[in-house]
Amino acid sequence: MLVCSNNTKVYALFGNGNDAKNLTWHADDRKSDGLLQHLIDSPQWKAIDRLYLDFGDEPRNLRLGLASDGMNPFGNLSTNHSSWPILLMIYNLPPWLYIKQKYIMLCMMIVGPRQPGNDIGVYLTLLIEDLRRLWEDGVDVWDANLQQTFRLRAMIFCTINDYTEYGNLSGYAIKGNHACPICEKNTSFIQLKHGKKTLYNRHRRFLKPYHSYRRLKKAFNGSQENESAPKPLGGKEVYDWVKDIVIIFGKTQKKPSSETNIWKKRSIFFDLPYWSNLEVQHCIDVMHVEKNVCDSLIDTILNIKSKTKDGLKCLQDLVEIGIRE
Repeated sequence: MLVCSNNTKVYALFGNGNDAKNLTWHADDRKSDGLLQHLIDSPQWKAIDRLYLDFGDEPRNLRLGLASDGMNPFGNLSTNHSSWPILLMIYNLPPWLYIKQKYIMLCMMIVGPRQPGNDIGVYLTLLIEDLRRLWEDGVDVWDANLQQTFRLRAMIFCTINDYTEYGNLSGYAIKGNHACPICEKNTSFIQLKHGKKTLYNRHRRFLKPYHSYRRLKKAFNGSQENESAPKPLGGKEVYDWVKDIVIIFGKTQKKPSSETNIWKKRSIFFDLPYWSNLEVQHCIDVMHVEKNVCDSLIDTILNIKSKTKDGLKCLQDLVEIGIRE
């Protein structure tokens, strides 16, 4: 594991007058017209300002996004090696800047022969301790824009990752019959007889109450959808679920079944004092969802061998569940 200091880059940003001014763009230069143009317009940003007045009153305090994903630095070669960069993005900046390479901080690189998986919390311990100190104590930083020293504090606003990493960071068991973190034990599923896979259905529950798709029968499963979507758990409700879970680290250790315990661990992020007060703690990267759906569609339309979803078992399952003859 390689741990990099993320404080030095922040100090350098505030030491530059233009960058220091950009870090307060959300409070000074943003056009406020009631539309969602920046994360400051989101309910979570406003809720943090209400809960932590001393933090919200200082616009220079940083709200960070944490992103992580696995990569193979050797391309598509078959090799026993894994690299997991942990990145921090500064959401105080304008939307066209905080995704630029200049402002993204590589604070940690987890390397090894295997993916960290559920044990990623062990590697994140040092980073969480650093972030906790930035929240509770802060550091004195020179602001080159206003020509003054101030006490800088920071917090993790949310994490951004694909669905697999969502399970590793949040502690939710994303496999099995209860793989939806919103529906939890009320996840609607069908076990396919021929394909031996789990089919998650009844997604129309998440549409608006009077959406036209809710009334369609033939285009879906032969029935209308009248139920409403389940309400996602808030941060405090999640903490009540996981606070007493005994964490077992190590890939060789026997883990509890996801069918009996849909929460497999208490996330390391709950060591941050404010984490349980966040309504949205983890976000799914839209790019991953779009890519996976696009790959499946293209592979099926072009009938690419070994990748198409239109196989014999799929056709048999469509007959079995009554969608197609």
